[in-house]
Amino acid sequence: MKQVGLSGSARSAAAPDKDPMASLLARAEARERRALLSLTLPGFILVFVVLAVPLGWLFWLSAFDTNGALTLDNYLRLLRPVYLSSFIITFQMAFCVTAVCVVLGYPLAYLLSQLPERASQICMAFVLLPFWTSILVRTYAWLVLLQRQGVINNGLLDLGLIHEPLALVNNFFGTVVGMVHVMLPFMVLPLYDRMKNIDPLLMSAAANCGATPAQAFRQVFFKLSLPGLASGITLVFVICLGFYLTPALLGGGRVSMWSMKISDTIALYGNWGAASALGVALLVATVLILWGMRKLFGLNEQGRNR
Repeated sequence: MKQVGLSGSARSAAAPDKDPMASLLARAEARERRALLSLTLPGFILVFVVLAVPLGWLFWLSAFDTNGALTLDNYLRLLRPVYLSSFIITFQMAFCVTAVCVVLGYPLAYLLSQLPERASQICMAFVLLPFWTSILVRTYAWLVLLQRQGVINNGLLDLGLIHEPLALVNNFFGTVVGMVHVMLPFMVLPLYDRMKNIDPLLMSAAANCGATPAQAFRQVFFKLSLPGLASGITLVFVICLGFYLTPALLGGGRVSMWSMKISDTIALYGNWGAASALGVALLVATVLILWGMRKLFGLNEQGRNR
């Protein structure tokens, strides 16, 4: 009984020693949380102001007509043939541009990843060269090159390869060319980053196991580069959905992208509600595409294959 009493008194004596330490730890954690909150709060406010508020205003405007009355007509008009046709053209354009960027970007990224470091950096500077020039200047440059009296047509005529100028601009083809020029770096960069991190010894190991160079590339290198390819495809496709300037100039009014419909609805008719509904439709389509591509390519939050 006396031992029990002693052990109980010992515990009661030790308790005051632990309480100050626990209190100090709690106060330190509270200060850390307040410091973390003070650092992240400006970022949250910025995101709310520049993203959440405009998106909320977009959804709000889409629910009203030009007279300020609540209506669903802004969304019902999306079922009209002129808008459905524009929606289809937008996705066709995004698909074609993405496909061409894959065909051109994958070999280019592979070549860059296999070059020595110095040569790779020099070539990468040329890949990034379009970022140093305004998209308006690049688009007008293609307009000059692709026109009927442009450099390309004149060169083909001088070589005798054609007998009359080709229609290379003010159509679907010219728009694809201009958009590929803009979007190709967005395909090359994630591919190059992924390929550069692939261990060359893996290819040697595959060769030692009896695989041919083609088999080693297909079974090892290509599969390891798929996350970069998936990121590039997603990035290019989604950005293409919102393209405006290049289709407007190189399409000559014959390529009606969804973004151009939004602009025309505001500029020609002053119908902000209908334009907002078009924007909401594009936003929803983009989110669904991002979700679908993530499921299709089996990517996790870090952009790696699961």
